[in-house]
Amino acid sequence: MTIRTLLLSAVLGLAAMSPAKADDWPNRPVKAITTTSAGGLSDIFMRALGEELRQKWNQPLIIENRPGGAMNVGTRACADATPDGYTICITNADAILYNQFLYKKLPFDPETSVVPITNAFHLIHMLVVNANLGAKNVDELCAASKAKPGTLSYLAPGAPMVLYMETLKKEKGCDWVRVPFRGGGEAVNAIMSGSTPIGLFGEGNVIGNVRSGQMTALVMLNNIRSPNFPNVPLLTEVGYNGPPSRSWYGIFAPAGTPKPIIDKVSKDIGEIIARPEFRDRHLTARSLVPAANTPAEFAEMIKRERPIAEKVVKDAGFEPQ
Repeated sequence: MTIRTLLLSAVLGLAAMSPAKADDWPNRPVKAITTTSAGGLSDIFMRALGEELRQKWNQPLIIENRPGGAMNVGTRACADATPDGYTICITNADAILYNQFLYKKLPFDPETSVVPITNAFHLIHMLVVNANLGAKNVDELCAASKAKPGTLSYLAPGAPMVLYMETLKKEKGCDWVRVPFRGGGEAVNAIMSGSTPIGLFGEGNVIGNVRSGQMTALVMLNNIRSPNFPNVPLLTEVGYNGPPSRSWYGIFAPAGTPKPIIDKVSKDIGEIIARPEFRDRHLTARSLVPAANTPAEFAEMIKRERPIAEKVVKDAGFEPQ
């Protein structure tokens, strides 16, 4: 056998072992890194998704919770993982769009360290108030704040929602104060007690409180009509023309993961999310909006929203920490 033949055989052998082929993938368990703790939004979703993927892949999806650091801890773990197709992750718009403008330095590059697979779902956010305030709409809330200058405070978990509240304050002469956002349960308790009577939340966090009459929903912040509260107006219907809240969770992989595997994961997840029984039980019932798309579509969406995120952070008055 000539040297040339030996070299050709070696190259063909390596190609045969290449992880870029998706037809024999996966042949062992796949790890899914989540950026929330056990019981958190992305954890619950990925466990439900994992049960469906097991049937497609004949392999389990092993959930690894990596919460903390404004989603930066888990996203870094994803970026640092071996790009062999056996690690995927779920993270949100904060880590991918906003954090690079909120922090002077990140432990990963959101533009190059991970690659998009599919946008899983959008969150529906709403502006709510303690029902004892008596405000039924944004104008009444603003009037209440003027009647008690410097005493009403609000909680907002992200830059787009802070921008919304600060824009209203400027344009309508409202008088409220932002306080640091605490964890979901603690923040809801602050609204309920009246210590911080105004809050901007994912609908799923407060749907029970609104239905029971303990909180009043004033406006939907994503410009997404909620099937649970069809009479609550959208941002555009209350005269606000600024950027809406961009809040989504997406599936990513470490940069360098073979494209055939990226495409297969995207296709398989898209098929699961498209099933009415899965969508209704695991998304719609939790006030989440299905948003599965292709890797190319997801990448284009992120590219389009990144400059908007930069402007939102700047206009909201956040200084990089």
